[in-house]
Amino acid sequence: MDTTTNNKSILQHLAALFITNAKMVKYNLKIIFGNKFIYFLLSAVAITFFIIGVNLFNGQEVNEAGVFRTLLLTGVLLLFYPSAFGIQSDKDGRTLEIIFGIPDYRYRVWLMRLLLIYAITFLLTLLISMLLKYAFVSFNIFSMTVSVFFPLVFLGLLTFFLSTVLKSGNATAAVIIIMGVILLVLSDELDESYWNIFFNPYGQPSDVSEMVWQSLTSKNRIFLGIGSVVFLLGGMMNLQKREKLLG
Repeated sequence: MDTTTNNKSILQHLAALFITNAKMVKYNLKIIFGNKFIYFLLSAVAITFFIIGVNLFNGQEVNEAGVFRTLLLTGVLLLFYPSAFGIQSDKDGRTLEIIFGIPDYRYRVWLMRLLLIYAITFLLTLLISMLLKYAFVSFNIFSMTVSVFFPLVFLGLLTFFLSTVLKSGNATAAVIIIMGVILLVLSDELDESYWNIFFNPYGQPSDVSEMVWQSLTSKNRIFLGIGSVVFLLGGMMNLQKREKLLG
């Protein structure tokens, strides 16, 4: 009897914990995506197949390198708004004062939000990869998604870091767009460099050996990984500056 009661109590506790966490996730998703998550989702899918459609219309072959570029653009669209406008949304919604009112709460809140952003982006990228694989070209879905996530994590955390410095979503968006334009202008020079944020591991040139290309890919991922950690730590450190963020 006691065992049955204990098991029932544990199940009730787990159910209550699950419901609480689900509500918290739902609430933070509304904040992260400005209560417009479905529009971000539909836009990402629509843009993905629009790009593929344009390539097919122009007679271009849909290959792994093209899929990587398409998924990267889709992921950037999903990450950009919550990463750039998160701090400003908290400030405009008067929730930043509440977050600062509880010691270290802001770190947990923003770490959870970043995890949610990347988890959702990862799942959507995985789903879109599956659709592209079975509709156009065969490739390793998980490997492709992981490859895309290296630059996505870097760009998302860079955007988050800038938002903690500039405190304005519009200013952050402007800086990121300017940086993107500069990188596009320099894309030819950086194309085969591991410093290239948009390095495409599936775009191996014919005059580069596979061993050299694998080395470049590994170095690029190390560079993006270190940069991501630096921007995450920098953003978290900036969250300590209460007066600056609330001013």
